[in-house]
Amino acid sequence: MEKQVNQKDAEPLDDCVISVEGIDVNQIYKRVFDVSIDGLVLWDNQSRIMDVNHSAETILYLPREKLIGKQLYEPYLGQENQIQQLKKHIENTIENGRDLSVMALETKSGKNRHVEFHSQHDLSGNFNITVLKDVTEMAVMQEQLSKSDTLSVIGELAAGIAHEIRNPMTALKGFIQLLEGSIKKEHAMYYEVITTELQRIDTIINEFLLLAKPQAIKYQLKDVNQIMRETIDLLNAHAVLHNIQFITEYGEELPPIYCEPNQLKKVFINLIKNAIEVMPHGGKIAVMTSQVRDRQGRIHISIQDEGKGIPKEQLKRLGEPFYTTKERGTGLGLMVSYKIIEDHKGTIWAESNEGKGTIFHITLPLDFQTGTN
Repeated sequence: MEKQVNQKDAEPLDDCVISVEGIDVNQIYKRVFDVSIDGLVLWDNQSRIMDVNHSAETILYLPREKLIGKQLYEPYLGQENQIQQLKKHIENTIENGRDLSVMALETKSGKNRHVEFHSQHDLSGNFNITVLKDVTEMAVMQEQLSKSDTLSVIGELAAGIAHEIRNPMTALKGFIQLLEGSIKKEHAMYYEVITTELQRIDTIINEFLLLAKPQAIKYQLKDVNQIMRETIDLLNAHAVLHNIQFITEYGEELPPIYCEPNQLKKVFINLIKNAIEVMPHGGKIAVMTSQVRDRQGRIHISIQDEGKGIPKEQLKRLGEPFYTTKERGTGLGLMVSYKIIEDHKGTIWAESNEGKGTIFHITLPLDFQTGTN
């Protein structure tokens, strides 16, 4: 029989080993701590780590022996922004009793992870606890939703802007053509500049309209390798002029996918032309296609250049409206490309090492017609 204990006879159990029918409850607590799905970190009032569980090691990308005895921010020495965020979190926790913060922490491999820190002060005497959750996927999803909302707003604005500009543009182009005979002989250079810039404005307007109005698109079953070959044939002369060599590796027996071939070709042209432009002294562009062997069923396309690369802070902004790394760019080319891939229920992203070049990755679903990714 289990002994009944009256409340008035109960003693503090903080320092006792609790046993229920022969079970060591402290061992159960320790086991729960170790196997918790969330990362758990125990630390003292000097912010020194006293214990961590396996999930915390996984989230922080550091083994237990490199964490115990260190202050919470020590693993990130050299990353000033992360250190200041963690110090502020510790300060708020001790001052207010608890704090909830989400921070972007960079791992040793260079990847950024979004980690939620939920800390409770004075858990038991000199003990404080922090619960860690990896919320990277949620942060990425929120960023994609934000970008999608921005694209929607930009699209609505683009329609009005494009039509307002197109009317005077039509008049300007008409009068320039009428004056061609009288001004081209004496002011040939001026004429070329005017016509080139008018053509550039017209291109921008067309890209605006592509964003603004729903496209009447007929998806067809097409071979990605064939679309890429046609794209490279189209750009081959341009590449030769810039001393660029294509290295291609097409996956064998790739299944066809449902797509709008001209739109995919536009994406490939944008990415390859960007790759050519970042190598003013020539170089190689590697183009690869393959099938991703997973349950989703996807085609993977990569386009890699040998340019100077893109800094991390700029890399994550690619595809944003009007954001560009080029001196005379508008950012609309990549923005349109991202939208086309999104419309195909695919994904597009870039990875880059400064001084070594940039790789654009695209994945496209095989079963797009069924509406799944």
